[in-house]
Amino acid sequence: MVSTPLSAPLDLAFDYTRSLGPVLGRFAAGLRERRIEGVRGSDGRVHVPPVEYDPVTAAALTEFVPVSDEGTVLTWSWIPEPLDGQPLTTPFAWALVRLDGADTAMLHAVHVNSPAEMRTGMRVRVRWADEPAGHIRDIAYFLPVGADDGPSPAPPPKSQQDGVMVTPIELHYQHSASPEESRYLRGLAEGKLIGQRCPKCEKVYIPPRGACPTDGVPTVDEVELPDTGIVTTFCIVNVPFLGQRIKPPYVAAYILLDGADIAFLHLVLGCDAADVRMGMRVKANWKPRDEWWTSLENISHFEPTGEPDAPYESFAHHL
Repeated sequence: MVSTPLSAPLDLAFDYTRSLGPVLGRFAAGLRERRIEGVRGSDGRVHVPPVEYDPVTAAALTEFVPVSDEGTVLTWSWIPEPLDGQPLTTPFAWALVRLDGADTAMLHAVHVNSPAEMRTGMRVRVRWADEPAGHIRDIAYFLPVGADDGPSPAPPPKSQQDGVMVTPIELHYQHSASPEESRYLRGLAEGKLIGQRCPKCEKVYIPPRGACPTDGVPTVDEVELPDTGIVTTFCIVNVPFLGQRIKPPYVAAYILLDGADIAFLHLVLGCDAADVRMGMRVKANWKPRDEWWTSLENISHFEPTGEPDAPYESFAHHL
């Protein structure tokens, strides 16, 4: 019976924190205080945003130059349907704006009602963000000079976080599993571990791949595997990190299920991390049945069975 492959939205998000260094750090700190600085190169040109090294000589640049928050549009492109995360939620223009006192242009958004209001040579000014954070987004957008957008708030006090920038990173996409992966995932929802066997070399792959990477032939023979196996290789996690669900130390290990020819990564708990070893016999610890779904997360972890270790020779070719 043919079933529809599984598909679901996958959202990844985290805050990326980086140190900007002395040049970009000073630029970002200035933005937070609602002022803009460039840096002068060996040929006398003022670069905004500042560059750390001279484009001509490659020497480090250190001469900072204050520039205006007004400038001129050099070129532009209209965005009729803004994307998530862009500076404005209504139609706007991306423009290269050369600020007064600068010799290079910076890319940013210009807030106007229609493309008929945009033109090359147009004079624009910065509209500062209400809550600056030491980021390029402290420039909320540009406006035509003379446009009324309300008063800008007063400059905030200096921050101890100057030179550090936090950027939210978000990825949103629709992930579709292959037909073979879908059968494997639906099997997990029933407490089964389903792999596929290559008809040529007879290796069993779990999760199934649809084709044997060694022989390049389709793998259509499905094999239900037991939830017991051995530890091939492992790592003791001692370092804490953001979002960690288990207190270190704990073990992440490659588990080779009995009857399989490829190992997969999972947790080994139920014993001291120092007691985990290559060849250790383990068994899956499943979550309660009412928590099962189409995911390997149905297995909470693997734990020792107490059986004798497998000899190294029996799994050496699976490392």
